[in-house]
Amino acid sequence: MILLDPRLTPARPDLAARYLQGAVEAERFVEGTVLEVVDAQAPLRRAPAGDAPLETEALLGERVIVYEISDEGWAWGQLEADRYVGYLPANALAAPGARPTHTVAALRTLIFPGPSIKLPPVAAPSLGARLAIAHHHERFAVTAAGGFVPASHLVPLGHKAPDFVAVAERFVGVPYLWGGKTSFGLDCSGLVQVALGAAGLAAPRDTDMQERSLGVAVMANADHSNLQRADLMFWRGHVAIVRDPFTLVHANAYHMAVAREPIVEAIARIRATDGEPTGVRRI
Repeated sequence: MILLDPRLTPARPDLAARYLQGAVEAERFVEGTVLEVVDAQAPLRRAPAGDAPLETEALLGERVIVYEISDEGWAWGQLEADRYVGYLPANALAAPGARPTHTVAALRTLIFPGPSIKLPPVAAPSLGARLAIAHHHERFAVTAAGGFVPASHLVPLGHKAPDFVAVAERFVGVPYLWGGKTSFGLDCSGLVQVALGAAGLAAPRDTDMQERSLGVAVMANADHSNLQRADLMFWRGHVAIVRDPFTLVHANAYHMAVAREPIVEAIARIRATDGEPTGVRRI
């Protein structure tokens, strides 16, 4: 039997994706249906319960391959972008609408029901959310669904931020949230994934996946003076972004926020709980 990562494998004893037939055992196999996230963000949980651990979040406009929708209102499926598997609220999903044309480039924007900032906003999508823009009205971009978004908060789909470290630094002060990847809260690997995504670089969701697949390995010297901006420093279960040879930026549970921290202080502090850094990857 092939050992498959359960985080990325849509398979349960009773149900699995059709493409896994022959690779896993399940009572039945289904093709799956592509749906789209219609909420500003949707939690993807480990189990079909509101108090189940948060694994990650799907942002507005993301596509999800759904294999089951339960009577209790949970959709079990796989995110199209990073292949993560879990349970999402079914009411946060709908049949795909118009193809996204723009991405939110602000940490967070607001969608208004009309062309006035005095109207109560109907949604607050975060950086990386995708929107289908039909036309522009004065300083607003108007979505295919009729929402009005400040046009200055959007960039065309495919736009690449020139410096993902600068993107990450914009999150400084945002609360730490296990499994989060929005300006309301995010974790260490979520920060890396979102910042790299803004620069047009796809990244897997979790720290161990990122350490295996991102960039190339760099041998750090004893005092880490050979580190460069945009290097990623890894520990067991943690990742930080090198801001310069002396400073990191990372989401961490010590500060309970995204913070800048001197590299030598971070290494000394983390050594007590997670040991020495396990590697450095250069993007």
